[in-house]
Amino acid sequence: MAHFVVVGAGQAGAALVAKLRGLGFQGDITLIGEETAPPYQRPPLSKAYLLGQMEEERLWLRSADFYADQRITLKLGHRVAGIDAAAQTITLGGEVIGYDALVLTTGSVPRRLPAAVGGDLDGIFTVRTLADVDAMRAECVAGRRVVIVGGGYIGLEAAAVAAKLGLTVTVVEMAPRILQRVAAPETSDFFRDLHRAHGVRIIEGVGLEGLEGEGRVTAARLADGAVIPCDFVIAGVGILPVTDLAEAAGCALENGIRTDAQGRTSVPQIWAAGDCASFPHQGGRIRLESVGNAIDQAELVAENLLGAGKDYQAKPWFWSDQYECKLQIAGLNSGYDRVVARRGAGSASFWYYAGDRLLAVDAMNDPRAYMVGKRLIEAGRSPDPAAVETVTDLKALMA
Repeated sequence: MAHFVVVGAGQAGAALVAKLRGLGFQGDITLIGEETAPPYQRPPLSKAYLLGQMEEERLWLRSADFYADQRITLKLGHRVAGIDAAAQTITLGGEVIGYDALVLTTGSVPRRLPAAVGGDLDGIFTVRTLADVDAMRAECVAGRRVVIVGGGYIGLEAAAVAAKLGLTVTVVEMAPRILQRVAAPETSDFFRDLHRAHGVRIIEGVGLEGLEGEGRVTAARLADGAVIPCDFVIAGVGILPVTDLAEAAGCALENGIRTDAQGRTSVPQIWAAGDCASFPHQGGRIRLESVGNAIDQAELVAENLLGAGKDYQAKPWFWSDQYECKLQIAGLNSGYDRVVARRGAGSASFWYYAGDRLLAVDAMNDPRAYMVGKRLIEAGRSPDPAAVETVTDLKALMA
């Protein structure tokens, strides 16, 4: 009977093993994770969980007894020391485990602020794991001062929670505007206004020169000479795919672990899915950092492990919750040259075009715009930009 081993007990790993059993696979399954908690959802960590509105058990993707009931061996709190691709084994502590297929769902880790700018001081946090947020909770007390380095979605979500908890919040973004790497100026403007309305100070176009303090951070010094006193710092400067195991095993890397359209790496019997994997897409290669991709790609790999032979057709979608605003994103805006705006009372949607082709939609408190845009993009249809701007009922664009 075949033995499938999955390394990485996050969203992708949990989705993959559940899908294998759902498809009727009767062989052995082992799921290995470095954290001691069972697989859990990460998006609520920096929102409801940090706010104290969600208990840890509600983060879990499956009940505590699911894995035993499904005959899935769950090994938590373990780091895989190495892979012997020729022997088809992994080393886990003093144990050597054989596999018929190995899937790497190792995910991603936050970029850390370098020691050269004071990143090794105490009082500096990232937002990625339960342990990260548990450590940060004690700092999030009304009246305290936090500097958030990075004006991407991770940083802005942290800023929203901190502001709701009554902290004095400053966001520092080195680029000319927040969200510059991922969104149009219109979306940046929307969220800048939203945060400022909640008392958040946003500094753009100024880099971090260094963090000050004796042992623990007490201030952030900016490139323009400004010094911002703080009680702690949150670094939201992006994430990196976890590829060390794959690289040591001989897997080709390209912005993550390089896979073919079906999820295979360059090494026989080793597959990859989720944040750590890059895959072919529309004549190029991309890596998607999203819950939707982690689930969809992992479930496809599960099918292919059982011989389905299916290529992955990504349907990118993302979301972000900040204050009472829900942002939903459909598609990928890379290469856009025009943005069509629709605005309402407390809502907006921005439609990205490359020439006459619709690429993506950012919808803020506008689920209908998101739904219609997503369907159009997935169908490969592009409504006239003038119609998007003026039509009263967006569903008419589907006609």
